[in-house]
Amino acid sequence: MPGAFTSISIFALDLNDHGQHVLIWETVVDGDEPGAVEEAKELAKDYAGNLAVKREGRPAVGKESDPIVVFQTGRVGNFD
Repeated sequence: MPGAFTSISIFALDLNDHGQHVLIWETVVDGDEPGAVEEAKELAKDYAGNLAVKREGRPAVGKESDPIVVFQTGRVGNFD
């Protein structure tokens, strides 16, 4: 569909000294879901939790879908 896009965000989280979730970093991948899932799987080796979410949008009409979790592992806090 013209003007439509898919973005995938990858989040890496760790726990602070009090056991609370802390967002370490976030990146956006331009619609490459298999690549984003592979990257998130690699992150699982280094962080307490990580998450990849997909969102579709149509900026011309001001619409954006709710995020869809495409990969989740470990402890991700409020993202559960």
